[in-house]
Amino acid sequence: MGPLRLHDRDALAVIASVEGVGPIILERLLTALGGANGILEVARGRTGVDDLRAASRDPDRPGHTMTPSAAESLAVTARRSDVVLESMRQAGVSVLTLDDAGYPGRLRQIELPPRVLFVRGSMRSLEAGSSVAVVGTRRPTDAGRRTAAKIAAALSRAGSLVVSGLAVGIDGAAHAAVVAEGRLTVAVIGGGHDRLFPRVHDRLAAAIVDGGGAVVSEHAPGTSPTRGTFPRRNRVISGLADAVIVVEAGARSGALLTAAWALEQGRECFLVPGAIDAPQSAGCLAWLRDYAGAARIVAGVPQLLEDLGLAASAAFPEPVRRSRLAPPARPLRRSSAAAWVAVLSPREEQVARGLVMGAATADELVALTELPIAAVLAGLTALEAAGLAVGAYGRYRPAGYLAAVDDPAASGSAVEPAEPGPG
Repeated sequence: MGPLRLHDRDALAVIASVEGVGPIILERLLTALGGANGILEVARGRTGVDDLRAASRDPDRPGHTMTPSAAESLAVTARRSDVVLESMRQAGVSVLTLDDAGYPGRLRQIELPPRVLFVRGSMRSLEAGSSVAVVGTRRPTDAGRRTAAKIAAALSRAGSLVVSGLAVGIDGAAHAAVVAEGRLTVAVIGGGHDRLFPRVHDRLAAAIVDGGGAVVSEHAPGTSPTRGTFPRRNRVISGLADAVIVVEAGARSGALLTAAWALEQGRECFLVPGAIDAPQSAGCLAWLRDYAGAARIVAGVPQLLEDLGLAASAAFPEPVRRSRLAPPARPLRRSSAAAWVAVLSPREEQVARGLVMGAATADELVALTELPIAAVLAGLTALEAAGLAVGAYGRYRPAGYLAAVDDPAASGSAVEPAEPGPG
């Protein structure tokens, strides 16, 4: 027999470790049996299984109650609660309940919030002034990975907590980019901490925790991830965020479920558009068409930051905004690779560097260079006249010798660890 009475937090953790006791069943049991310790006491009784099933019965639909196997599992677990709690301690997780002051305020506001969270890392990281989820497909394009990394890094530089699901693909790229920035990110997983899936992200999870972030689960150690646990995880991801950004998603991607939860929970939802014939963009494009009044388009990283009420200048790394333009890395026919820079004024050089960094509009260049709009437009005119930039319909790109300059941000951009296959 385990201890007859536990701290309420520990009692809830023991109950939450039982497979088949979901949030609805748990709420019924808590209401009928007077709290978590009341549930364990009933479960330890001689008629515990029958009593648990009776207490969990839906009053409006008497046939709906917890299954005999779930009730039996809860009865067995109640008698070995000390062993269950010790396994949690060995897994290095802390327990956070809905009644704790440190429970995330955003998550508390959703309908039927998780009664228990199992947290590895800093609980403080779950509460931030700004929090944005970045999610997407497990089978992204290379461009999708880069976009997720750029968005996540920019959000973190702007002071936002980045939340995602630690899956391979878009999720992993987003987490890795924030870790590379030395900032906070929170991963929500679909199983127990000792059953991390995919295993290839063990090191990434450790880096998230070491960087001051957290790995969070609604499921106790020992719980294997299943098709049923991931939708619950998606609901927590959106619940921890002010907004959800979907970078790439196929027509049946689970990332769209996170987007649906976001709208259900009153969060903002943004989707990155893509090529109309790209399978990885089919879900995003369908949502932008079908939910035009609710889902918003990501027109660029600076624009996204502005839409979220964040500083658009964070779209580009601070050292890049302040440093000088390096000469082309690839050999040029000109005798001096950097000679062309000498003909540019300091302001024109800033605009040139902005184009190399990927800024494509005058507004983006203003955000990047912090120059007045008139100076940016003058710089663009000078670069076009020198054959160093090409513009069409308000968008610009490097040309001539400027097109041979390597993007300094690309070499420092983070990617998730290589994985053996889809997670």
